[in-house]
Amino acid sequence: MQGPGTVREKQEKERNELRDLVGKNLHVLGQIEGVDLEMYKETVLPRVLEQVVNCKDKLAQYYLMECIIQVFPDEYHLQTLEALLAACTQLMPTVDTKIVLTQLMDRLSNYAASSPDVLHEFLQVEAFAKLSNAIGKVIDTQLEMPIVGAMTLFVSLLTFTLRVHPDRLDYVDQVLGACVVKLSSVPKLEDARAMKQVVALLSAPLEKYSDIVTALTLSNYPRVMDHLDDGTNKVMAMLIIQSIMKNDSCISTADKVEVLFELIKGLIKDLDGTNVEELDEEDFQEEQNSVARLIHMLDNEEPEEMLKIIYVVRKHLMTGGPQRLPFTVPPLVFSAVRLVRQLEAQGGDIAGEDVPATLRKIFQILNQTIEALSSVPCPELALRLYLQCAEAASDCDLEPVAYEFFTQAFILYEEEIADSKAQVTAIHLIVGTLQRINVFGVENRDTLTHKATGYSARLLKKPDQCRAVYACSHLFWVDDPEGIKDGERVLLCLRRALRIANAAQQMVNATRGSSGPVTLFVEILNKYLYFFEKGNPHITPSDIQSLIELINTEMLSDNGNTTIHSDPFFSSTLRYIRFQKQKGGLMGEKYDLIKL
Repeated sequence: MQGPGTVREKQEKERNELRDLVGKNLHVLGQIEGVDLEMYKETVLPRVLEQVVNCKDKLAQYYLMECIIQVFPDEYHLQTLEALLAACTQLMPTVDTKIVLTQLMDRLSNYAASSPDVLHEFLQVEAFAKLSNAIGKVIDTQLEMPIVGAMTLFVSLLTFTLRVHPDRLDYVDQVLGACVVKLSSVPKLEDARAMKQVVALLSAPLEKYSDIVTALTLSNYPRVMDHLDDGTNKVMAMLIIQSIMKNDSCISTADKVEVLFELIKGLIKDLDGTNVEELDEEDFQEEQNSVARLIHMLDNEEPEEMLKIIYVVRKHLMTGGPQRLPFTVPPLVFSAVRLVRQLEAQGGDIAGEDVPATLRKIFQILNQTIEALSSVPCPELALRLYLQCAEAASDCDLEPVAYEFFTQAFILYEEEIADSKAQVTAIHLIVGTLQRINVFGVENRDTLTHKATGYSARLLKKPDQCRAVYACSHLFWVDDPEGIKDGERVLLCLRRALRIANAAQQMVNATRGSSGPVTLFVEILNKYLYFFEKGNPHITPSDIQSLIELINTEMLSDNGNTTIHSDPFFSSTLRYIRFQKQKGGLMGEKYDLIKL
């Protein structure tokens, strides 16, 4: 007795045998010598397609269309494209037409790539227009087609377009526009497979055009991205940035930057319903570092246009919120500083028609930008950026501007930086920057150096105080023909550092019950030697000799267990002095006055 399952298996077997037979017959038909393009076009294809459409069997229709596409030459398909596409639109609604059309487009695009001469044929038959219209009809008539099916068709059509007509950006944009229309008919794109196809659609132009600027000219590109969910939007934004980095693309106009930042807005500000606190910290940092690297790819040799770019970038970045600003503000600041250097090299301000590129205007933008960062709060980073801007203003000979940036840095130090380690780092940054700046007059310089030395002497730990104070000695002796050379104040700083070091040593000795390390003394000794060699008349051989004797005394007082050779730093310093004595010459004569 036969059951339903057995009957179904028998029917399937018969169907497969019939399918193979029909397929072989079509294959033979395609190989017959007399079947040329004219006969195929006038006789063979119309009759075969008539049988396909009239059979009203979804499996048979699908298989027969597949056979036609596979067994007949690509040239025949191109010349009969209209008839083939018309048949596709007449198939049963349940036939998987997207696979048929995808196979057809794959064959045609491969055919187009086979020879440059073939492309002319594609233009003659208007292949893109016919395929686009056919796909539109299939999507409109097959109401049951899921959204993923429609997206798959658009991906295939875009792939065909990029391979056959890569120079026709209007065709590419037309495909993206059709995709927007379809996506707009769906309340919300929640199908993960459809979302994947949309990403493939958006990725195709990035892969084809190594220059991201080409993709930025596609008006429908951002409209497609608007239909992605927040997570996928970020993935796509990262792909765009990676494409720019991979191809070393430079975005050189404000208009293009505006479009680009609209595309990657999911990375530079919180989208609706997004909570930064819930994001994975490592992923978030990677995203923001990518945005920071991207900012360095925005450049234009024309100062006026570059200033426009900076305005656009700043407008977008300032919406990023406190978590993003520490990543994105620094590259923006350095881009603006680079523009300052460019203007300064060209001789100063350039008055443009729209946005005049003036040095003071750029520094005003920098001040406002860093001020936003300091309110995050992120005072240590803000202080570093203020100092960078102060140095740039000094190079442009803008003393009031440089002084203002230093003032802002000092305010941050006093009011916002409380951690002792951060204070130490900040002081050395301030001193180092102030040392390199030569724009200040006597009054302003005295004010700033007084502040810096005062902060140094008030650090929490004695060793930190000592090192910061002797670092301040360089503020009064700049190794430059036009630099300040106040030997007396250098000596005052070094003596003050020596007193602090002595106090620190006594505290250590009291704690240990014996002499502690003499590192601070040796460091100060090296500063004495530096200024001695630079010709500071207030640093005498007797000062150096006294300091060497002090170090020897401290080392030998450690219960007799320590020798002068047990401190490598001190031993190395003494070897240097001996070397200078042996070398002779003017410097050797100076060192001969030091007795070891």
